[in-house]
Amino acid sequence: MNFPACGAGKVSCPRGYTLLTVVLLALLLFGCAGKRTLLMEQVGVYIAAAFRQAQPTRILTAEVSGIIPATMTAKAMGNLPVVYARKHKPITMQEPVYVDQAPSHTKGGQVMLMVSPEFLFAGDRVLIVDDFLASGRTIDALARIVQNSGATLVGIAAVVEKSFEEGRAALLHWGVPIVSAAMITDMTEGKIVVD
Repeated sequence: MNFPACGAGKVSCPRGYTLLTVVLLALLLFGCAGKRTLLMEQVGVYIAAAFRQAQPTRILTAEVSGIIPATMTAKAMGNLPVVYARKHKPITMQEPVYVDQAPSHTKGGQVMLMVSPEFLFAGDRVLIVDDFLASGRTIDALARIVQNSGATLVGIAAVVEKSFEEGRAALLHWGVPIVSAAMITDMTEGKIVVD
């Protein structure tokens, strides 16, 4: 795969790092806005390739930050429908709805995740795609929504996984493949360690 990089010239990767990981983290953390769209398209292609054989029929994510990687994955899989769990119930969302809760890393406390049954069906094969996999609690709540809808969960994907928060272990009980495009193994002493 050819991942876009900022500036001219070649990108050299420190020992043990993949080009995807270096470019992904550099663009996400330090900018280069013109390349972010191309990068997210490539991440979508990467996730789509990992789950093509699972034959998902729908992609589920949480608003807001999961929408872009979910959409790019859906595009790479032939324009699958993307459903995002709302955090606030709009007046147009009619009861009943699938609801679960998860802790919010950015706002503190609990956040409600809601999906209308008009967008998630019992016959669906659902791939969950999110931006980060940290504690796994948001993705676990999304998986429970899939389960409550009667749909089948076929996989879980994240753009970046913070492995030191052990979210992957918290999701293993779902018995589906878990894929991340980049993995951060440590964030102490002002350093980001990528595996």
